[in-house]
Amino acid sequence: MQLTGRAVLGTLVLLAALGAMGAAVVACSTDRSKQPPESRRAVTADPSGSSEFLKAVTPKGILEHERRFQAIAEAHGNTRAAGTPGYRESREYVAKRLRRAGYSVRVQSFKFPFFRVLAPLKMARVSPDPHTYELREDFAPMRYSGSGDVTAELQPVDISPSPGGEPGPSTSGCEEPDFTGFDEGDIAFLQRGTCSFEEKAKNAEGAGASAALIFNRGEENKTQTIRGTLGKPGVTIPVLGTSFAVGEDLVRMTHGRDVTVRIFASTVSETREASNVIADTEEGREDQTVVVGAHLDSVPEGPGINDNGSGSATVLEIAEEMSELGVEPRNRVRFAFWGAEELGLFGSKYYVARLDERQLGDLAVYLNFDMIASPNYIRYIYGSGKVREVFENFFATRDLKVMTVNLKGRSDHGPFAAEGIPVGGLFSGAEGRKTGEQAEVYGGEAGVAYDGCYHEACDDVGNLSTKALEQLSDGAAYATYMFAREERR
Repeated sequence: MQLTGRAVLGTLVLLAALGAMGAAVVACSTDRSKQPPESRRAVTADPSGSSEFLKAVTPKGILEHERRFQAIAEAHGNTRAAGTPGYRESREYVAKRLRRAGYSVRVQSFKFPFFRVLAPLKMARVSPDPHTYELREDFAPMRYSGSGDVTAELQPVDISPSPGGEPGPSTSGCEEPDFTGFDEGDIAFLQRGTCSFEEKAKNAEGAGASAALIFNRGEENKTQTIRGTLGKPGVTIPVLGTSFAVGEDLVRMTHGRDVTVRIFASTVSETREASNVIADTEEGREDQTVVVGAHLDSVPEGPGINDNGSGSATVLEIAEEMSELGVEPRNRVRFAFWGAEELGLFGSKYYVARLDERQLGDLAVYLNFDMIASPNYIRYIYGSGKVREVFENFFATRDLKVMTVNLKGRSDHGPFAAEGIPVGGLFSGAEGRKTGEQAEVYGGEAGVAYDGCYHEACDDVGNLSTKALEQLSDGAAYATYMFAREERR
C-alpha cells in the first residue's frame, strides 16, 4: 500500500543489536507501585527479547477474559452489542483491568445509529393464493427499518419493465411525483435502482404508505434477497427487501387484481451512545506511537466470543503482560478497544476523524486483531508490506503456513489505512467456507464455514479453537513487541 504523506516504517532492530542489549530489565512504563514485588517478572535475554513475553501471553490468560465476556453477555440478554448494557459492562471490565495494570486510560464516547431486530420478521401474501415467505431466502429487513404489523394492499410505484421483460433502469420511488394518486395506508411496492433505499422509503412514508417492499433488479448479481440499509434511523414504517423472483411474481399478480400482503417487523432504530477504551503506556516515543486494537462489541444476535472477544481478550492480555513483565517500549504503545464496529466501524472512524495532522503523523503503525479463534480456522495475515513481513517472518520461524487476505475496509484497520497509516493484522476466517486445499494445510473440514457461528447466538466460549488462539495470539504478541521495541531514527 502506498503511504500518502507519511514516512515509510523504519527498519526493524537487527537481532544482533537487540541481543547486544543483554538481559537488562527496564522499569515498567506504567505505575508498578500497585503490584507486589513478587508478581513482577523480568524479561530474560534472547535474540529478539520477545520469547519470555510470548510465553507470558497464554490462551489461559486470554480465556479468563473470554469467560468474563461470556458471563457479561449471559447477564444481559446474550449480547454485548454497542449501545446495550452488555457492551457498557464489557467496557468497564476492560477499562478497570487496564487501570489496574497501571495504564493511562480514557473512555472516548460517541453517538452512533443503533438498530436491532427484536422478534422474527414475517412476510406473507394474504390474497390471492395465501403464501408465507421465508426470511433470508425471500426477504430481509432493511437496516434501520421501522416497526409495524401491517396487512394492506400492495401498490406498485413506477415499476418497469413489466414481468418477463429485460431489466432496465429503474427510478421507482425516487421522486415524489412517483406517488401521485397513491392510496394512503397501502404498502408501497418499489424496485431497486437509481436512488438510495433511504430515499425510496422516505418518499413512500411521506406519501402515507404503511410499509415499503423493495425488490431486486434482476441483472446478474442483483437477483438475490436485498440486505440493504436505510443509512440511519428516521424511517418509522417497516421496510423490507426481497429477491427479484419474489418481486417479479408479485408484479405479475398486481396486474388486474388486488394483492394483499402482511408485513410484521419489530425493531429498535435510534441514535445511541457507545465508547472506545484507549490505554497508553507512559513512556516511549509519542511521535512513533504503535496502536494495537480490536473491537469490543458483539452483534446484537449473540455474545461475540470469537467475533470479537478473541481479539479484544488477546489485546487485553498483551497489555497486562507488558505491564507484568516490565517491558519498556521505545515507542509509545496505545491499546484500543473499539465500539460499534459491527454496525459500521463507528468507533474507529470516530477516533481517526478527530486526530489532527500532527496526531496522525505520530501514528507509526496500526495492528488489528479481529476473530483469531475460529473453530475451522485458517491462518490469514493482511496489511502493508513491512507489517505483513513481521507476521510472515514470525510464522516462518514456527514452520506454520499462512495465507495473505485482503480484508479491504471490513474491520477497524480501514479508517487508519485510509489515512495512509501502515496497517496489518491476523484473521482466522468468518462465514467463508474452507477449501479442500486449505483443509490439507490447516486441518479442519473442507466445505464448512471457518466459523459456523459467525454473527449467531452460538458464538460462545464453546465456539473457540484454542489451537488457533494460541498460534495467532503469539503472532499478535510478537508483532506488538517488535514494533514497540523498534529503534527508529
